[in-house]
Amino acid sequence: MTVQVDFWQLVLLLVAFLGACAATFRYVMGLLQKHLDTTLSTIGQRLHAIETANKEEMAQWQRVERELLDLKSELPLNYVRREDHVRGQSVVEAKLDGLALKIENLQLRSLAQK
Repeated sequence: MTVQVDFWQLVLLLVAFLGACAATFRYVMGLLQKHLDTTLSTIGQRLHAIETANKEEMAQWQRVERELLDLKSELPLNYVRREDHVRGQSVVEAKLDGLALKIENLQLRSLAQK
């Protein structure tokens, strides 16, 4: 049993096989392209969501920084430093001591005159 194949039949079989391979390759590449498109669109949506969250977070940090700067500017107006308070208290106590000394001197003079 021998199989005889003419040259043109062999060429036709080869062309048909290559055509089938090309069609299969094109179909697989189309599926791959669709899969890549959906994956990239999903990644794009995620990146957009991350970018939006990043902008919101940056706005919140700017608000916190602004509030901190406002607090730092108001702090000297509302609060006294410890050293300033001690100095002011020392002045008040010195004046009270001076006043107590004057009162004591007046009392001693009034006792001495009687």
